[in-house]
Formats: sequence, structure tokens, C-alpha cells
Amino acid sequence: MGCLYGVGVGPGDPELLTLKARRVLTEVPVIFVPKKAEENESIAESIISGLALHFESKLVRIVLPMLRNKHKLQEYRQRAADMIWQHLELGQDGAFINVGDPLFYGSFIHVVKVLQSSHPETKIEIVPGVSSINAAAARAVVPLASDDENIAVLSGDQKTETIRNALEKFDTVVFMKVNTIFDRLLGILEEMNLKDKSIYVRRCTTEAEEIVRDIGRLQGDKLDYFSLLIVRK
Repeated sequence: MGCLYGVGVGPGDPELLTLKARRVLTEVPVIFVPKKAEENESIAESIISGLALHFESKLVRIVLPMLRNKHKLQEYRQRAADMIWQHLELGQDGAFINVGDPLFYGSFIHVVKVLQSSHPETKIEIVPGVSSINAAAARAVVPLASDDENIAVLSGDQKTETIRNALEKFDTVVFMKVNTIFDRLLGILEEMNLKDKSIYVRRCTTEAEEIVRDIGRLQGDKLDYFSLLIVRK
């Protein structure tokens, strides 16, 4: 039976791939590429294509759309797991590439859960990648934590009480996918006098990267899904 590697390919810049990630992608006979739809370009694929290592012949593209219908979403994940298993049971190793790190809000997590449920004997190995949080902090040159400081990560649409509690209790709070809650979050930050301690970063390390320190000017804008906000007291 083959081994499935969960390979983090980093946030966008191909040079941020680890040496191990490059080696695994070069050695495995098949690379599983997640994408939102058949007609959409895969961000993970675009990252590894920047390596100019000619992976095209061994790419297997898997559609994993973002859906609110959990039943339909599960069907796509099961289909992806079945496709992967077809290769593993033949003894082929495979690499599932994931933007950032495979175990940090990665689609890899959901597919592997389904795969292991059907085939608990599946061999899994993780190749960590640079997460968007680490890359964004590096690009903005802002520490995430130091000494005995504490950090929290919140993702998506959170209750106002949850946001306030995190901002009160932690030295640094990173808000992922802030596009859906930015204006409400901005209001909370202003009330807590934390607006000037906040940095907005979108699509870090890519050509579309944007770093905004005067976050008030973003109010009312349609923000990118791949955006985050770092609040450091």
C-alpha cells in the first residue's frame, strides 16, 4: 500500500516550499491537486508550477468546492478520498498539496478524515508548510508572540462576544478570512482602542499581496477571501 503525503506548499511564493516538500513532490508518482471547481485554477498547483520541475504529467485534480450544504460537501470529500485510495491500494505513493500547512485550515484535513474512516490502514505522513499567519507576520514584520505572551487564532464569522473575549485575553489575535466580518470587527477594534494596533494582509507573498496599516480606509470595501488581520497589543 502506498503512503499519502500531506504536503504544505506555503502561502504563495514557491521559494517558501521546504526542501522536503520539493523532494517528496519530485519522488511521488502522483500529486493530488485540490481545486474549487473544474474551471477554476488551483492555487496550490500554481505555487508548485513556479518551481519549473515539470509535474504536469502526474497531477490528479480533485474538485473540492466550498459549499454550505454539508451533505453535498461530504459527497465531494468521499469522491476525493475514493480517488486517492485507488492509487494507494496499487502501492503508489501520493502527495496531496495544500496551500499553507496541510493541518492548518487545510482541505487535506477533511479528505483524510473520510479516507481513514473507510480505510483505517492508510499510511499518512505530513510535510509541514509555511502558514499564511507566519508569512503575513513576516511580510508585515510584526512578532506574533514573545516570551510568555499568548496568541489566539479566530476564523470566519465569530460572535461579537467571542471576538471581544479573545482581544481582552490574548496579547496577539489573528483573524482569518476577515472578508465577511471586517466592518463589524473594525467597529469592535475602534471601541477597544486597538485599531492602530492592527494590520491587514491579503494574499501574502504573492503578486497580489497587500499590507494595510491604516485599516480604517478599508471600511465598506469588498475584501479578499484570502485575507487576515493581525492585532498585536
